[in-house]
Amino acid sequence: MSPNFAVFTEQLFKKRPTKRVSIRRNVLNLSLPVLLSSLFQRLVSIVDIFIVGGLGAAAIAATGLGQLLIFVVMTVFWGLATGTTVVIAHLWGGGRRAEARRAAFAACLACAGMAIIASFLGWYFGEELARFLGAREDVLNFASGYVKLVFLYFAFTAGLNILSAIMHGTGNTRTPMEGIILVNILHVLIAYPLVYGKFGFPQLGVTGAAYAINISELCGFLYLLVQALRKNYIKIGRPDLPLFRRVWQVGYPVALERIAQQSGQLFYSKFIISYGTAAYAAHQIGLSIESLSFMPGAGMGIAASTLMGQALGARKISRARISHNEALRLAIIVMAFMAALFFFMPHLLIGLFTNDPEVIEKGCVFLRLVAFAQVPLAISFVYAGSLRGTGDTHYVFLVTLIAMWGIRVLLSYIAAVPLHLSLYMVWGVFLLDWLFRATAFAWRYKQRDLHQIIL
Repeated sequence: MSPNFAVFTEQLFKKRPTKRVSIRRNVLNLSLPVLLSSLFQRLVSIVDIFIVGGLGAAAIAATGLGQLLIFVVMTVFWGLATGTTVVIAHLWGGGRRAEARRAAFAACLACAGMAIIASFLGWYFGEELARFLGAREDVLNFASGYVKLVFLYFAFTAGLNILSAIMHGTGNTRTPMEGIILVNILHVLIAYPLVYGKFGFPQLGVTGAAYAINISELCGFLYLLVQALRKNYIKIGRPDLPLFRRVWQVGYPVALERIAQQSGQLFYSKFIISYGTAAYAAHQIGLSIESLSFMPGAGMGIAASTLMGQALGARKISRARISHNEALRLAIIVMAFMAALFFFMPHLLIGLFTNDPEVIEKGCVFLRLVAFAQVPLAISFVYAGSLRGTGDTHYVFLVTLIAMWGIRVLLSYIAAVPLHLSLYMVWGVFLLDWLFRATAFAWRYKQRDLHQIIL
């Protein structure tokens, strides 16, 4: 055997698998804490829906509507967070950590200013927006106090988001996970007594759930802030405007993407509400359950974005591609399992939230439809995450805009308003949405030349 052939054989059977295994471990180390963070973050909303379920369908619908309004406002903050993660990942991966810390501080200042504006707008116009969406009086009676309170302390929600984004960019996903676990523990301990007046607490109903969110997220925010300063992720000083511009250049298309997504979701929800309170309650419970399946895809997407950014910052193109492939493979495996769970066990899952037979019947159909979207969702999350890691956030925005408004909103409007088709036909439209996104994101990623990317 020639020496060259021996070297080639060693590289083929030892070095490459070792490199892939190492990257797979990095993907898991990054994505699992993000997955758990996302799961526990979403559990705050799910626990609220679960706890207020004993107050009836109107309380469920009101809580879900309030959470939807928060998600809409969070669109701009998600854009800022994504830009922060990508830019810090590039700087951190390239060894420019002082610049990364200055970028983190600039992002925090921007987040604080935006949070003040968002709180003001949500406090004064949240109830009117709920009315515009078609919420009936029984729902508005519950929604009014809930919406005002969650917006009053919205800065803590935004602060948790931006501090987590900073840490994700450095590759630290464990500390944000610890923060959101703290939020969940406190939320569970506080919410039930405040909603139902147990253990000497006043009975506040739906507004008690809002107080629980505010108190728990304040504690989580303070924990992450102390950890970020202690670990020297943030450099307090004069705002670095050039670095903030880099953050915003990456982030503002993500903000537009989320605005397109959430505003479209508002109109989509308006069509669902038109089918009655039970339909919207089933829709909201179904979304809460489905959000559990989002977590693996979202976790792998963030891992792909972070690893892609760090690898490109260090000019390690092969590592960037392998990271993407590993994240995609793991996301598909986990979400395919969730698809089977939703399809074969919907009654068990919906029954955990309500005993209303009409809500259960509709919710089971929703979950079975959702099962068919799981693999396209996995593909969309990871490919979109990798594209964001390359800085290609404009394309992700354009695809989201077309998918949400050109497919989901338009087709659901046609089905619900002029054609008066069944609720299940309106629900089925989202399958076409996610199939389109998966195809469009995968095509774009395969066209990208990673060697030419400089952020």
